[in-house]
Amino acid sequence: MHPQRRRQYLEAIGIEEWRLRAREAPPPKPPAAAVIGSPAALAADIAGEWQALRAEVLACRRCALHATRTQGVFGVGPLRCDWLVIGEAPGAEEDRRGEPFVGAAGQLLDAMLRAIDLDRRSNVYIANILKSRPPGNRDPRPEEVAACLPYLERQIALLQPRIILAVGRIAAQNLLATDVPLGRLRGRVHHLGERRTPLVVTYHPAYLLRTPGDKRKAWEDLKFARSLYQQLTEGVPVDGNRS
Repeated sequence: MHPQRRRQYLEAIGIEEWRLRAREAPPPKPPAAAVIGSPAALAADIAGEWQALRAEVLACRRCALHATRTQGVFGVGPLRCDWLVIGEAPGAEEDRRGEPFVGAAGQLLDAMLRAIDLDRRSNVYIANILKSRPPGNRDPRPEEVAACLPYLERQIALLQPRIILAVGRIAAQNLLATDVPLGRLRGRVHHLGERRTPLVVTYHPAYLLRTPGDKRKAWEDLKFARSLYQQLTEGVPVDGNRS
């Protein structure tokens, strides 16, 4: 019998057309991200921790700077990369846009990074000691650093960089808990935290804009950091001083 006619007959007597029932598909396997301990699950956990930390920074009221800032400036860059650049604190433009190093000093920093084949969007993370702008761009006060430094420490723990570049006296002295002048901190390999992450010190881009004669010294620091990174990736023992 023609299928269409059979269907008409069945409908006339109130019977639904019988069809072969398709075999039920097995329940789908849970996605890799849901498997405890899988790389995808770990990546999701790390992304969640970054998101939670960012939310804490943006809502932070640990010091008085929250009353004068426009917004917290968390950091920018990939959530896992080998290089971490740490500066002092947001300036006026960073406070307005919510991203570190976006003014004239940021443009110079970008040029410095490109000179050693780095880019803030692909293989370097950039953050500051302080997440809030001090009024008038004054130096951070000890209580402000004490309130903000735990955020940076958690960023470092999540990022797990292979090398840190501290730009400027304020960043270098606070990270290394010292009052040694920047000139004596340059040209050496320092180590930070329990993982003893190698750290190199150089001038802040804002200082270099005011004192362009020291750009050559900064270039020496960058080459030193690049050489150190190459040693780290090749498994070569790291020398503590620049030759």
